[in-house]
Amino acid sequence: MPSFVGTEIEPAELEARAGEFETAPAGAVIAWAHERFDGQVALACSFQDCVVVDLAVRVDPAIEVLFLDTGFHFPETLEYVEQVRARYDLRLRVLRPGPEAARWPCGTDRCCEMRKVVPLDAGLAGRRAWLTGLKRADAATRAAAPIVSWDDRRGLVKVNPLATWTDDDVANYAADHGLPAHPLASEGYLSIGCAPTTRPVAPGDDPRAGRWSGSSKTECGLHA
Repeated sequence: MPSFVGTEIEPAELEARAGEFETAPAGAVIAWAHERFDGQVALACSFQDCVVVDLAVRVDPAIEVLFLDTGFHFPETLEYVEQVRARYDLRLRVLRPGPEAARWPCGTDRCCEMRKVVPLDAGLAGRRAWLTGLKRADAATRAAAPIVSWDDRRGLVKVNPLATWTDDDVANYAADHGLPAHPLASEGYLSIGCAPTTRPVAPGDDPRAGRWSGSSKTECGLHA
């Protein structure tokens, strides 16, 4: 395991926390991150649902929430972002790509890099840790995702408080807390990304089957 130059956390601590948090409530994981890194934590949220937002603002109502506006989202997604923003009075920061992204429209080779990865890198600058809504159940490529790890690309700690949650866990939490659902969820969109590369899926299908359908692509690169 590498030495984390420029940080105040040792690899052994991260490894220990990753193990301890396997059975910890998601809220406790978020609370640890908030305290351990003196509030210098941001939440990156795709707004497919708002479970991780609800959990995070219970710990820190002023946490900065980052949303990547690629320029190709469904109108329903943008409406949902505003609905959630108003519900929690979110400290929401919308990250948009620079003009260089114009060469790479949705579905092209470097679209996700230029419209998601690069803006997120910039948005996380100066932070000590970031939170995500990533779950192991999302895809085979995420099956081994740790709850806490070192993000070597960005030089900070990455925290996935929902890593062990199933889709049923998310649905049950949302129902128990009366959370608003994404408008497209009831129309078969079980994994929601950009409009040109997302389609609804049939009952029983892999939820990620509707993303980049017809191609070999399975990830956008944010969690590489």
